[in-house]
Amino acid sequence: MRPRCEPPRLEDILRARPAGRQENQRGPELSGSVVVSAVVAVIVGFGGTLALIVAAAQAVGADAAEISSWVAALCLAMAATSAYLSVRHRLPVVTAWSTPGAALIAASTGIDLAAAIGAFLLAGALVLLTALFRPLGSWIERIPTSVAAAMLAGVLLRFVIAVFDSAESSPLLVLPLVALFLAVRLASPFGAVLVVLVAGVVLAEILGLAGPLPTEVTFSALVFTRPSFEPAVLIGLGLPLYLVTMASQNLPGFAVLRAAGYPVPSRSILAATGLASVLTAPFGAHASNLAAITASICTGPDAHPDASKRWLTGPVYGASYLVLAVFGASLVSLFQAMPPALIVTIAGTALIGPLAGALGSALAEERQRVAATLTLAVTASGVSFLGIGSAFWGLSVGLLTLALTSLWARAR
Repeated sequence: MRPRCEPPRLEDILRARPAGRQENQRGPELSGSVVVSAVVAVIVGFGGTLALIVAAAQAVGADAAEISSWVAALCLAMAATSAYLSVRHRLPVVTAWSTPGAALIAASTGIDLAAAIGAFLLAGALVLLTALFRPLGSWIERIPTSVAAAMLAGVLLRFVIAVFDSAESSPLLVLPLVALFLAVRLASPFGAVLVVLVAGVVLAEILGLAGPLPTEVTFSALVFTRPSFEPAVLIGLGLPLYLVTMASQNLPGFAVLRAAGYPVPSRSILAATGLASVLTAPFGAHASNLAAITASICTGPDAHPDASKRWLTGPVYGASYLVLAVFGASLVSLFQAMPPALIVTIAGTALIGPLAGALGSALAEERQRVAATLTLAVTASGVSFLGIGSAFWGLSVGLLTLALTSLWARAR
């Protein structure tokens, strides 16, 4: 009996690459679209959320050198993981830092840098365990989307509200930037935050609100901080950081790859990003994960018409982050010279889109809306009990509400 012929899978096509003999002789085809897509993805990811990283670092008491180290360590993690995963799997796998995680840290109070780094190490170790221990990943996936999204929305809501709070004290700076953001995002949601960033720096200088700007290029340096492991911080920051990174970054990132028609080496991605998170945490980096929003720039036909060659965006993306790792200290100095209202505005406008998405997911299921609303309210309140932050309590209240609702329905 002749064996049954099966249609080729995309994974097999990507690995086989019919033009492999030519590619080995002349090297891979690095087109201009590959370079442009990778660089744009880096600019959007880095420029759009750098203000949030600075705010997170300041919230845990990091000084200028430690903030610079934080940014450099994140950039090194992005460079290494993106290049490695893309080359190994011949897939356009690009990584990013956890934007929701940075928002969570920035919303925290009463935590010093050493304790925060202990929480970062726990979150990275849990990602590694998720890669090695499959049931843990399944457990995370079983957390209702409504509750996970509501917890994220509660964290993000405070940053968006802070934009309009800052408008009261700095209306000439904040209100024009908000109007500019709303106008530009109609044409380019990706570019709106970058436009606000550039315009904000110029406007702050014109209004005389900026401090002395850096006059020379400063190279980044890594600063080691010995971690401390405080139970309340591990539970209140480390566990929520792991959950929002998995639910709001890694899982959507997997979906982006699948939507583009690529197989998803999930365990390899989690292992690489988890290891990178653990190795860079002592230098300030809070979490590395699979990119979600910026990944769509590198996985679509605009990156390369041939799907089997889009993996080349990974090494270019990694090289771009390597450059930022070297010169990131100058950019941090620029942000530190800006007025706090500008940092709040840039961070808040960057999170409006993610907040809208989180709210939509949180309230999509009518039967789970009460649980999601309670999760959102408790998380956004900023309440702290037993030294544990509001994100953990918001998640706990939401899950408890769903459990009680389910038990009541069964009893009836």
